[in-house]
Amino acid sequence: MDYNTLSENIKYISDVNTKKCMRCGKCTATCPNFKEMDIHPHQFVYFIETGRLDRLLKSQSAYKCLTCFACVERCPRQVEPAKLIEAVRLTLVRKQGENYLKPDDVPCTLDEEMPQQAIVSAFRKYTK
Repeated sequence: MDYNTLSENIKYISDVNTKKCMRCGKCTATCPNFKEMDIHPHQFVYFIETGRLDRLLKSQSAYKCLTCFACVERCPRQVEPAKLIEAVRLTLVRKQGENYLKPDDVPCTLDEEMPQQAIVSAFRKYTK
């Protein structure tokens, strides 16, 4: 697999300029779900920029993003990490031919402390 071509494809899908990132970590600091992710939003940007996708494509972090766009709002350089994460997720789905999480699995993963935004986001993502 050619990671440089794949990296360019992810940048094209997301329409994000990864070179603007200064790796300040503000996107990760504001992410409500960062504790669940082994690769954080600022690391997505770095891995895609450098073409180091091997670890990124094996991680489940792309599926753990809530797509709340808090990282986009917080970024001082308008890098939009959430758009990159969505592009990675789309790439993984196309590569694997299926989603990591099925719509029927979502109710089983809910708990009383989960934010409503996460529930709505999960149903929006996995029922299309």
